[in-house]
Amino acid sequence: MPTRALVFDFDGTLADTESAVLQAWQAIFREHGTELPLAAWYAVIGTQRTTPAMVALLGEHVPGIDPDSLRPGLRTHVLRLLEDLGPRDGVRRYLETAREHGLKLAVASSSSGAWVNPHLERLGIDHHFDAVLTGDLHRAKPDPDLYLAALDALGADAAETIAFEDTPHGVTSAKAAGLTCVAVPNAITRNLDFGQADVVLPSFTAKPLEALLSR
Repeated sequence: MPTRALVFDFDGTLADTESAVLQAWQAIFREHGTELPLAAWYAVIGTQRTTPAMVALLGEHVPGIDPDSLRPGLRTHVLRLLEDLGPRDGVRRYLETAREHGLKLAVASSSSGAWVNPHLERLGIDHHFDAVLTGDLHRAKPDPDLYLAALDALGADAAETIAFEDTPHGVTSAKAAGLTCVAVPNAITRNLDFGQADVVLPSFTAKPLEALLSR
């Protein structure tokens, strides 16, 4: 069956925002005299549990800390790191090629629309997508709900759709929805287990989209 649609995760896949968020949390932990264990980060990456998990972990080292007191500094740090961030290498070409082939495109992200949509606009790639599905309106990954909603929004079947992910939780979500999944890990996730993915690429520049469409 030919490929008719593509669904992309946002954070870490279309743009490496995850590195900025991790760096901001690492800075907060160090400000409070401790280090953020990467294993704890990997356990929640790609889900909606990142912030609650980090607050709970920090609270183990700094009892009585007020979560609300962390948010302004975290947001400021993240936005500063993201000021000059563009899409990951090869992403624009993938999106352009998809349009040339008449494919439908969607974003499926566990993050909120208030986070995802402004970043898509800032990156200058929002116009490529027919639908943007986010975790404030759907159950977050690894639940398949976001991908099922994306298929519904695009009017596409799972068998004719490819998902692109950068985390094992995301791959689990896409596969549970019945999609073919291409993992494109980033610098933060490249050492994780992507055994569930159908294809693993080191980057979007490693293989042209046409090669995946012809599988």
